[in-house]
Amino acid sequence: MSESELIYLLALQRIPNIGDVTAKKLLHCFGSATAIFEAKKQKITAIDGIGERTAALLDFSTYEREVLQELDFIKETDIKVRYFQDQDYPSHLKHCIDAPILLFERGNIDLQQKKIISIVGTRKATTHGIAFCEQLIEDLAPLNPVIVSGFAYGIDICAHKAALANNLQTIGCLAHGLNQIYPKVHKKYEAEVLKNGGFLSDFWSDKTFDRKNFLKRNRVIAGISEATIVIESAEKGGSLVTADIANSYNREVFAVPGRATDSLSKGCNELIKMQKAQLITSAADLIYYLGWEIEDKKPQQTQLFIELSAEEEKVLLQLKNLGKTELDVLALACQMPTFEITTYLLNLELNGLVRPLPGKMFEAI
Repeated sequence: MSESELIYLLALQRIPNIGDVTAKKLLHCFGSATAIFEAKKQKITAIDGIGERTAALLDFSTYEREVLQELDFIKETDIKVRYFQDQDYPSHLKHCIDAPILLFERGNIDLQQKKIISIVGTRKATTHGIAFCEQLIEDLAPLNPVIVSGFAYGIDICAHKAALANNLQTIGCLAHGLNQIYPKVHKKYEAEVLKNGGFLSDFWSDKTFDRKNFLKRNRVIAGISEATIVIESAEKGGSLVTADIANSYNREVFAVPGRATDSLSKGCNELIKMQKAQLITSAADLIYYLGWEIEDKKPQQTQLFIELSAEEEKVLLQLKNLGKTELDVLALACQMPTFEITTYLLNLELNGLVRPLPGKMFEAI
């Protein structure tokens, strides 16, 4: 993308009454942002759904000063700009109809061939929710996923910190420009996130924190990943909005259940009850539903004297007797529910005693 085309794309993004859907329609019809602003008004109004009012907004001179100021900021602060038609634009997000035409990035973000999940939840997280979030990410660490969240209080910052603690790439999706961090108390994590991940936003540098920006931010959180996990949520909350957006994108949504009397479990329980989310109680559930497999980076010698629970020993013995076995057949042989046996299989996998096979089959090593 040339600098001149970026200038016109920024101008197109700046127009307040032209959203990403309309912008993409114009880009599809004219081939470039430059051609849009150079086109005669009658050609613009000839496009279905584009009226004279929209065509009148396409005056580059109105936005030129603001655009050049933002371009200077991009250059001076080493911001990377990802255009939705470029190959390096996040692949999952690219398929969302309302994905940003331009996405601004700081850091060292690498999404190529990566497992990407978003973790969201309440800003008033309980000790139980924080512990679950930390354990979930620790258990997922062998699969090297990218952890995405909103860098807010509560579950969001817990997810980012847990990712960093496990040397995982993490991405903060912001509801303001990349020249600031909100809340300010989280600025102390900025350098470490930039080193092992980074920040994404489709807001310009003049956009400060505003609750009205959350909806736009949440569509990036939901769209960039293959699954969204809600750990704790009240009956109403931003994380439920993110879950709804993820559902609209036909993405997997998971929710952690809780007691009916707990206010911060009501949102998750409702998602599960309304079949808007799969119930999740451990990393094994996520791995099972997403069909993930743990990749061995190097051959590992089977450890000696591994301490196994009675249930894990039973599962391992059955696998040795049965050979390559489907999950449901193994659960039947062990007389255990499927959701329970996946936890034991994950522990056996991590200890190098079991390997997953295509078709949700397993075998003892």
